[in-house]
Amino acid sequence: MMIRPMRPDDVAAAERLSDAAFRVLEGSPMGGGRSPERQLMWHARTAHLLETDPAGCWVAERGQELVGFATSFRRDLVWFLSTYAVLPHLQGMGLGRTLLETAMKHGDSCLRAMLSASDDPKAFRRYRQAGFTMHPQMYLRGRVDRSAIPAISHVREGSDADVHLLDSLDRARRDAAHGPDHEVLLRQFRLVVTDRSTGQGYAYLDAHGEVALLAASDRRTAARLLWEAVASAPEDTEWTLPHVTAANHWAIDVGLAARLDVHTSGFLALRGMKPPAPYIHHGALL
Repeated sequence: MMIRPMRPDDVAAAERLSDAAFRVLEGSPMGGGRSPERQLMWHARTAHLLETDPAGCWVAERGQELVGFATSFRRDLVWFLSTYAVLPHLQGMGLGRTLLETAMKHGDSCLRAMLSASDDPKAFRRYRQAGFTMHPQMYLRGRVDRSAIPAISHVREGSDADVHLLDSLDRARRDAAHGPDHEVLLRQFRLVVTDRSTGQGYAYLDAHGEVALLAASDRRTAARLLWEAVASAPEDTEWTLPHVTAANHWAIDVGLAARLDVHTSGFLALRGMKPPAPYIHHGALL
C-alpha cells in the first residue's frame, strides 16, 4: 500500500470507490448509488477541494488500484473532513486509520474539527479514538402534507452578492465561513435568503427543494427557510431532510408538522465545538 497526495486524475476513481463503499448503507440517505447528476456534482466538489486545499486530500493505492481516499479542508480555524472511504473488503486492516491520520495533519493548526459520519461501527470507533464527540443524526422523510404549509414571507432568491452575509452567519453558527465553497454551492443549488432586522438566514436547496445547507440567526428564521424548502417539494413524491441533530429540534418540529417520519442515520462528529444550531449541515462541505 502507498499513501500519496490526491491528483486531479484520481477524482473519477475516488467517486466510484466512495459510491461502492457507501452503497452498503441501504436505508439511509447515503445509500443506493448516485445518479449521473450527483456524480458530476461530486466530481466538481472534489476538484474544488483539490484546488483550494490540496494538502488535505490523500489516496491509498495498491499497485495501480485506488483502494481508499480522504479529502479534507480548512476554513478559518476549523478542519473539516469532507469524504473518507476505503474499499469494503479492505476495511478493518489499518488502512483507514492511516489515511485519517494523514488527512488530519492538515488540521494540526486548527482549534476545532467537524465531520459527518456514517453508521459504520469501525468508523465510529476511529473518530471517537481521535478525540471527537459523536452526536446522533436524524433525517425526516415522507410525502409532504401540503395543507400544513403556512404562508411564507420575507424569503427571497439569493446570489453571490449575499456571500458576506452567508459567511457572517456561518461564523456565528460553526465558527468558520464557507468562503470559497459558496462558489461551488451557488453553481449546484438554489440559494434562498432572508435578511431582516429581526432575523437573518439562508438555505441552499436542490432541484427537489431538499436542503443541502441551512444557517440562520435564530430558530424562527430557520423554520421560515425550512418551510420554503418544504413548499418547494414536488407534489406526490417523497421528500427528505437530512443531517438533523438533537440541537435542531426546530427542524424536527417543522418536519413533523409536514407529516414526515423521523429516522436515525449516522453521526455528526465534533472536536472543540458544540453542535451548530440553528443549522443543517452539508454532508461534505459541512
